[in-house]
Amino acid sequence: MSKKIDLSAIIVYYQNYEFDKIKPLFETYKKNLQRTNRSFEVVFVIDGNMPKVLSEVQTISSENDNIKIIKLGRWFGDATSLQAGFESAEGDLIITLPSFQQVEADEIPNMLQSLENYDMVVGWRHPRIDSFLNNLQSKVFNNIIKTFVGTKFHDLKCNVRLFKREILENIYMYGDQDRFLPLWAWRLGYKVNEIKVKQHKADFRQNLYPLQSYVQRTLELISLFFLIKFTKKPIRFFGSSGLIIFSIGLLLGFWLFIQRMFMGVGLADRPMVLVSILLIIFGILAFAIGLVGELIIFTHAKDIKDYIIEKVYSFDDKKKSS
Repeated sequence: MSKKIDLSAIIVYYQNYEFDKIKPLFETYKKNLQRTNRSFEVVFVIDGNMPKVLSEVQTISSENDNIKIIKLGRWFGDATSLQAGFESAEGDLIITLPSFQQVEADEIPNMLQSLENYDMVVGWRHPRIDSFLNNLQSKVFNNIIKTFVGTKFHDLKCNVRLFKREILENIYMYGDQDRFLPLWAWRLGYKVNEIKVKQHKADFRQNLYPLQSYVQRTLELISLFFLIKFTKKPIRFFGSSGLIIFSIGLLLGFWLFIQRMFMGVGLADRPMVLVSILLIIFGILAFAIGLVGELIIFTHAKDIKDYIIEKVYSFDDKKKSS
């Protein structure tokens, strides 16, 4: 019978991403995982063709117990790699650790202690020692999420996260949604705590990402806003926006009608006529999309679960306590 694992640490190596020297980083993580006094395993996930990384990880595996290596056939991205690691992990608790020293490794035991009354603990690098540009980008990114989603996370880009296995049984990540895992857990009703952790001095970076990256992040935020706010009620988004667009087009058309009938202003060669018609049509289409979305949600409502039950207080429990 295999030994029960309390804690699974997942380290992902992404193709074309920077990472620290593998063995020294592993030894640092291992020393602090041992300080938790829990049985643990380390799951290495290699995302893509990285023969040197694979060779070094295999050497580590031959010298240590409870090491797993998962190599993906090609580059799949962050969320898929983490999901592959999650599915192979055996621990009741799971911690994600970056392939570089993002925070001081001695914060691992502290995070485990902070999990006592929560389902998930995420790191908040505070104070940040990044460049002005990185700090500005991070604040803008997190403030947009605070404004549109309503959460109070300060550092969603911190990759050090500790959580109970139950969370992964109710959340399946895809695309680039790994960074939003705390938001999905919060949305389902899990208790998520953000604690301050010491940022490692080697994490100082000056990054100016390509324009494509900023476009992708913008689309991610729009997708996140819609999925969290309107998944169960698409009519609230499409219906309200459609109604506004339709009303603007209708008012514009009414004003053109007044001008034509009572002011003697002709409608020929006036682009505003076409704009009014298009706004009315777009408004009707948006409202129709909302109705179709509502029909789809209604049809599959019994198969959709977007909540978790923390505890059931039954009558029998009351009788036992009295």
